[in-house]
Amino acid sequence: MPAGHANGRGVGTLLSLRRATVSRVLARRGGAIWLEVALDGATCPAVAYAGMVPALAVGDEVLVNTTAVDLGLGTGGWHFVVAAVGGVSGCGGGGSGGAGGERESSAPGHVMKLRYTPLQVRCLCAEAPESPHHAALRDARDIAGMTVVCGELHSQLAPFAAALGALGGRRARLVYVMTDGGALPAPFSHLLAELRERGLVAATVTAGHAFGGDIEAVNLYSGLLAARHVAAADIAFVGPGPGVVGTGTAFGTTALDQGLAVDAAATLGGRPVAALRIAFGDARPGHRGVSHHALTALGVVAHASAELAVPLLPPGPRSLVLEQLRAAPGMARHRVVEADGAPAARAMREMGLGVTSMGRDVDGEPALFQAAGAAAAVALRGVGSGAGV
Repeated sequence: MPAGHANGRGVGTLLSLRRATVSRVLARRGGAIWLEVALDGATCPAVAYAGMVPALAVGDEVLVNTTAVDLGLGTGGWHFVVAAVGGVSGCGGGGSGGAGGERESSAPGHVMKLRYTPLQVRCLCAEAPESPHHAALRDARDIAGMTVVCGELHSQLAPFAAALGALGGRRARLVYVMTDGGALPAPFSHLLAELRERGLVAATVTAGHAFGGDIEAVNLYSGLLAARHVAAADIAFVGPGPGVVGTGTAFGTTALDQGLAVDAAATLGGRPVAALRIAFGDARPGHRGVSHHALTALGVVAHASAELAVPLLPPGPRSLVLEQLRAAPGMARHRVVEADGAPAARAMREMGLGVTSMGRDVDGEPALFQAAGAAAAVALRGVGSGAGV
C-alpha cells in the first residue's frame, strides 16, 4: 500500500488509492472490464481497461482509484483499477510476467498519452513515423470539404447517429472523433460500444490525451485528418467522452471545445455544423433554450462560421431559441438552419437506446435529442452533393 493518510484512504491530498478484491466480473466490452470489488465490507462497481492492467479474475487483489467517488463527483459511481497488486500495469494487456511480476509493454508506438503521469500509456498514433498511416498523413493539409458536426456533450452522439441511420445516412460513413474534454478512455463509454456494435459509428479516433479508439491522434487537427484520410469518413462527429468539466463560470468548462472544433474543421477545409445544446427541462436559467456554454463556445471562442442546426420547435420555444441565437455576441457569423429533428427520437425508441443527458431521457428533454437529430439532417444535405464525399 502506498504511503498515505493514517486511515489508508488517500495519498497526499490529490489521489485516493485503496486496495480491494475482485468479487465479480460483470462484463468485458469494448476494451473495458466492468467489475464488482469488495472494499471495506461493501461491494462497489469498478472498471479496468484491458490494455492497462493484467487479466483479472475473481479473488484478485487490485489497487483502485476512489478519488471521484469519495468526492461525490458524477463518474457514475465507479472506482478505477490502477493495477493488480503484485503486478505492474502497462499498455497492451495480458498477464504478469518477468521477475517480481514486472512486465514490459509490447504495444507498438512511442507517443505517450497521459504524459508524465504514473499512468502514461504508450500509443501508436496515426501520424507517427512507425505508423502504417504516416505516409497518408505526412503531407495532408485538408479534409476535402468533409462535414464535421461539432457537439458539446457525449450524449448528443447517440441521437445524431440514430437519426443519421434513420434518414438513410448509413450510406455516409460516420467517424467519431473523441476529444479529451471528458472521459479519456474511449472504452469507458457504454454508448460508444453499442453504437459501434449496431454499425452506426464506423470508427473512433481518440485525439489529444483521449485514448483507446480505433485510431490514435496527437491532437484534434490531426484527428480530423485521420478521420478523413485513414478512416475514410464522410461525416465526422467531434465531441468529448462522457462527462464534462463545469465550474459555474463562462470560460471554466470543457464545453468550449465545441468552438475549437468549429475552427479546426474550417481551418482544414471542412464544413462545420454545430449540434446545439437546447433544453427546456433544466431549472438553471443559463441552460434554458440554447445553453450559455454553446453561446460562448460558438459566439466568442469560434472565429470561423458554422451552420447551426435548429430543430423544428413549437412557436414559443422556437422564438426563444432564435432570439438567443440572434442576440448573443458573435453569433451573426453563423447561419441558422432549421430541420426536422424528430427522427432521432423515433430511431432511439425503435433501437431501444436508453440514453440520458443531465439525467433526462428523450421523453424528459426532447429538444436536446431533436437538436442532435436536426444536426444529422443538416449534415446529410452536404453528403452526395460535393461536400464531405
